[in-house]
Amino acid sequence: MHLPDPTPRPLDHLALTGPRDAPALVDKIGTLDHAGLDRAVGMLAAGLLARGLVRGDRVASWLPKNRIACLMPLAAARAGLVHVPVNPLLKHGQVAHILEDSGARLLITGRGRADSLEPGTRPDGCALLVEEEEGPALLDASPYLPLSSADPAELVAILYTSGSTGRPKGVMLSHANLWLGAISVAHYLGLADDDRTLALLPLSFDYGQNQLLSTWAAGGCVHPLDYLTPRDVVRAVGRYGITTLAGVPPLWIQLSEIDWPAECVAPLRRLTNTGGRMSVPLVRRLRALLPQARLFSMYGLTEAFRSTYLDPDLIDAHPESVGKAIPFAEVMVVRPDGTITDDDEPGELVHAGPLVAQGYWRDADRTAQRYRPAPLASGYGGTAVWSGDTVVRDAGGLLRFVGRDDEMIKSSGNRISPTEIEEAAIASGAAAEAVALGVADDRLGQAILLYARPVGEDAETRLAEWFRRNLPGFMQPARVIWRDELPRNANGKLDRAVLKREAGA
Repeated sequence: MHLPDPTPRPLDHLALTGPRDAPALVDKIGTLDHAGLDRAVGMLAAGLLARGLVRGDRVASWLPKNRIACLMPLAAARAGLVHVPVNPLLKHGQVAHILEDSGARLLITGRGRADSLEPGTRPDGCALLVEEEEGPALLDASPYLPLSSADPAELVAILYTSGSTGRPKGVMLSHANLWLGAISVAHYLGLADDDRTLALLPLSFDYGQNQLLSTWAAGGCVHPLDYLTPRDVVRAVGRYGITTLAGVPPLWIQLSEIDWPAECVAPLRRLTNTGGRMSVPLVRRLRALLPQARLFSMYGLTEAFRSTYLDPDLIDAHPESVGKAIPFAEVMVVRPDGTITDDDEPGELVHAGPLVAQGYWRDADRTAQRYRPAPLASGYGGTAVWSGDTVVRDAGGLLRFVGRDDEMIKSSGNRISPTEIEEAAIASGAAAEAVALGVADDRLGQAILLYARPVGEDAETRLAEWFRRNLPGFMQPARVIWRDELPRNANGKLDRAVLKREAGA
């Protein structure tokens, strides 16, 4: 397999990589071909600058998968802006943090979400654009902006991801990071200009955003879908002749448990999974249900984009593996002293190469912890991402994920900060102290278990109501265990290790 061209370009050039008259985007408004995609990106870019934004300004979008949300990664790039996509499931407190931390100058959102924002959620200097009211004009602005000539090393996006020690942190991505990520994935998935991707995942995730970018890099067509039930997904596959589905393990579990009519099975060429490890039984079920579709098991983290994929021809023999490095990525299994492990020896997964992001936005301390000089054995050298994840490499070079060294909870494809859950519990007034853990769950990967010390009467009811109002569904504890006292270690701190052993986490 010949490697793709490693020369990065400005991200908005992806709008013109496909056949000009081939479909690029099909949504509720209609169909855009690739020439129309370029025009739409240019008009949206012009509309953003007409709002008084200047080069380097951050613009946040808090939207469902509508046309503006799909075009924003390329339009912001063309306008010289920095896109900050916000997960539509987040609540006002988390949105307020992202807007304040990023210094966003503009928030684009719908009327319902705008009305849900409490006073003070938008920081001073952050304007509001209500999509239903001003979106049509934004999509039809002039003059049309042509292709940009940005330096591929320039910052173009900040993607917020939960940290193990508190609130979400912004990962800084350049044009080169996203361009090469799109080219890499399109290459190893074998995407072509007749492929149709059903975009199911939130566009605020690097994996979700890459559904768009890799498909357009190959000249294919994206069908964005905000679905309510797994059956909606199956019906859309049949209706649109979908060839490519990207998902996370909880979705695959749901899809594997329902009937697939023959006309919905037939068009699928490939399934891709990341955001959590698929169990061996799940792999077997998907292979039996959709035998003609190639199943790609992948691994990655936002700080280094995608890192590995398993050749689908190997998945029946190695269902537990996440494979080898993707194009433009270098992955190493490293001992604590920085040397490379032997085969079958556990070590930390370290990522190097041009897919490594630029660090955390305005957070030098956490950047220095995660982004450190590459091991001496690295071919790329420079700065590498030390993941904190433990893996094992076998004699054939295939990697197997073992576990996470930090305390992050991985549930439904989301990385969740236990500190954020604990702080929310205490902020409710119903808990004096709290410890959040991830426990194994067949459907979610991990479910959230919360230990809490109650305050006052009806603590359970008050805490549940607080979580419902202030946290998205994927951050709701599956179970709360109330204790009059929580264990402490010799330093007087809450003893997380004791609770983890008790919970079997």
